[in-house]
Amino acid sequence: MQSVLSAIARHALTSPSQSAIEKGRQAMNYAALHAAVLSASAQLDDADHAVVALGLENGLPWVIGDLALLSSGKTCLPLPPFFSPAQQGHALRNAGAGWLLTDNPENYETLLRQQSISATRTNDINIGGTTVARFRLNLPPASLPPGTAKVTYTSGTTGTPKGVCLSAQVMESVARALAAATRMTPADRHLCLLPLATLLENIGGIYAPLYSGACVIPSAGRQDTDASNTAANYGEELAGMLKRTRATTAILIPQMLHALVAAVENGISPSETLRFLAVGGARTPSALLNRATRAGIPVFEGYGLSECASVVTLNTAQANRPGSVGRPLEHGDVQFAEDGEILVGRSAFLGYAGETATREGLWTTGDIGHMDADGFLYVTGRKKDMFVTSFGRNVSPEWVEGELMIQPAIRQVWVHGEARPWNTAVITTVPGATSQAVIEAIAAANRALPGYAQVHQWLPSDEPFSLQNGELTANGRMRRGAIAARYAARLDKLYMEHHLATA
Repeated sequence: MQSVLSAIARHALTSPSQSAIEKGRQAMNYAALHAAVLSASAQLDDADHAVVALGLENGLPWVIGDLALLSSGKTCLPLPPFFSPAQQGHALRNAGAGWLLTDNPENYETLLRQQSISATRTNDINIGGTTVARFRLNLPPASLPPGTAKVTYTSGTTGTPKGVCLSAQVMESVARALAAATRMTPADRHLCLLPLATLLENIGGIYAPLYSGACVIPSAGRQDTDASNTAANYGEELAGMLKRTRATTAILIPQMLHALVAAVENGISPSETLRFLAVGGARTPSALLNRATRAGIPVFEGYGLSECASVVTLNTAQANRPGSVGRPLEHGDVQFAEDGEILVGRSAFLGYAGETATREGLWTTGDIGHMDADGFLYVTGRKKDMFVTSFGRNVSPEWVEGELMIQPAIRQVWVHGEARPWNTAVITTVPGATSQAVIEAIAAANRALPGYAQVHQWLPSDEPFSLQNGELTANGRMRRGAIAARYAARLDKLYMEHHLATA
């Protein structure tokens, strides 16, 4: 990350009093940030093991610790706070972590015992004015590709996520491209609403702003990124944070955007300082983007994957086409396989932790899409999620779900129809929505769909799909297998009852 670290050093010389990080009453200018990174890096020199895990909450120590590890040439392993103890234990073992830094030692002492990881607490260190505990972990080193600067664990679709190994050069290229595309300047104030351990926020919310001389504001709000399971006033809380921090930029997942739009539509005035709100992580319905625009929220959809070092394409104020995920950024190389699968080159990762093979060539994303004549990318669904009806019709569930999500009565929806004569859906309604309202919503969506893609029956969900119940990933994608397993018997009953009624 020499460009980012060099930029911080340059800002420390040319504009030392410029605010670099703010959280509540804590603030640090660029001169202090530069000094803090050098100090933390020196304190980590005795960490002989190359992989150091960060178990820190959003705040100054997380930002400084991450930069210090990059500066010292050690490999950073961010531990997502939304991971279960078993997933965090898996990440530590899989990446072969030798050290753990945390501002919550009691919690991690318990976690390490539960996961049977032998550890010794050594001398605490000071990072940005905060005392941070250090644990020496007795774990064998893992096989990591040469040049690995960060191992980021994707939320994925299973309980044992994979560790994506990224080089400093690739992360840096994405950060520079994001800074250029969003036209970030020292006047910007980026509010980090996602956990800093999330790669999208790590690169887009720390590296890009600091490269540009802007201010990073780690949020003290909700850190599970799971807006689907938050209180009814979550949108109002988001709007309040954006106003209170005078944020000019921020990153959201679709569920968070949905909550913010609803709050503004219900009378909460949008932030006057906000100029660029990026949304990504999962498909965002065009209708929601249109509602956001009408509400005065400057929202722009993008697309990326951890294996591509986060963002690959992005809509911008200068080139925005709602419904698309934008044009490739300057580091991006987007191509297509014969079946329409999106392939990405140049920004690809080095390989997975624990695997000996080193990646080369284009990355097969597993997403299906196309590019229009003006270079805007459209993602139409997941290759593996496509199902085939008993009539031999191929259906992308995201397409059908997108039409249903437009409807005001529907909060979340999962569509199923593999080897079936017609499609069903599991639906989470908005509070107060009646069954009749859902029936009418399905009818309205069906009018925009061909017969083979229409939904004929539905089940109400037991509870919202969420991180807590294992039915959402951290970035808002549905864990389709988990939802299918939970509702399989009831869906089978729906099909059987319809068969008997028409026999």
